[in-house]
Amino acid sequence: MQRPVIGIPMGDPAGIGPEIIVKSLLDKKLYEVCKPLVIGNYEVLAQAVRICGLDMKLNTIGKAEAGTYKAGTIDVIDLGNVDIKSLEIGKVQALGGSAAFEYIQKAVELASGKEVAAIATTPINKESLKAAKIDFIGHTEILAGLTNTNDPLTMFEVRGMRVFFLTRHVSLRNACDLITKPRLLDYIRRCTEALKRLGVEGGTMAVAGLNPHSGEHGLFGDEEVKEIEPAVIEAQKKGYRVVGPIGADSVFHMALQGKFNSVLSLYHDQGHIATKTLDFERTIAITIGLPFLRTSVDHGTAFDIAGTGLASPVSMTEAILLAAKYSQGYNLSSSEGI
Repeated sequence: MQRPVIGIPMGDPAGIGPEIIVKSLLDKKLYEVCKPLVIGNYEVLAQAVRICGLDMKLNTIGKAEAGTYKAGTIDVIDLGNVDIKSLEIGKVQALGGSAAFEYIQKAVELASGKEVAAIATTPINKESLKAAKIDFIGHTEILAGLTNTNDPLTMFEVRGMRVFFLTRHVSLRNACDLITKPRLLDYIRRCTEALKRLGVEGGTMAVAGLNPHSGEHGLFGDEEVKEIEPAVIEAQKKGYRVVGPIGADSVFHMALQGKFNSVLSLYHDQGHIATKTLDFERTIAITIGLPFLRTSVDHGTAFDIAGTGLASPVSMTEAILLAAKYSQGYNLSSSEGI
């Protein structure tokens, strides 16, 4: 089997991104399944190697095809956009925001040109983006903007459990207002198509309830009665394999046991708490609906430990492995309407 090239934009150079990259690329199993290619800055990566006390070589290349892709050597496309003397590790700064944005831009360029099969992203910092006057709130929004993609889907995967999100970065009050029958129907359709893109066939999707015990037939909250259940019933009539609402206190456990192929979480923290409590480091975010596959660590820049060499590479390793796993069968032809 041919190993796919996985592009890894370095993230905010002041955060833990460079450290978790160099640590993860020590793992020989990554090179057995893919060709990891870092898009970043040579000097910052060399500094991270020293901070972590590692014995690794850096190989600067101009194109993906020029990489050696052997354990012990980090292949990097060096954008040369960081003055190492001006970089303040562990601090919000415009330099970090602008550099991180440029790494993502280059990764998108490579993915759009089919030089990389997928990208696995590292942490960026919203405040640093703002300081650099980058008009995006986060990774997903940047990727959507750079590819002219409308509302790509976010899916978490951890230990085989898959979780989609009906709403994400809005207040809880606004999230409740967005739980409507039309929106739920749209997401059931799109999530089903997203699973097909990943090569996941068969199984049933579950829609989580919003209120305690899914509202007990309207005794405390009527969103299930008025919006969620009618959406599920109509989706079933259209041929979708979906059930719900199922109480959020049990639906994730049931999915973990294999009863469902995925869960549609209704708001940000509902799904985040379930997945991250299960295994914080191995919860990986997947963005579906872009012209290419994107996976990501699901933690931040951790400025408080940046530069110490203490950051764990587990999430980065898992993100690269998942990108390699799904990129092989990622079906672009199924993208319409996602």
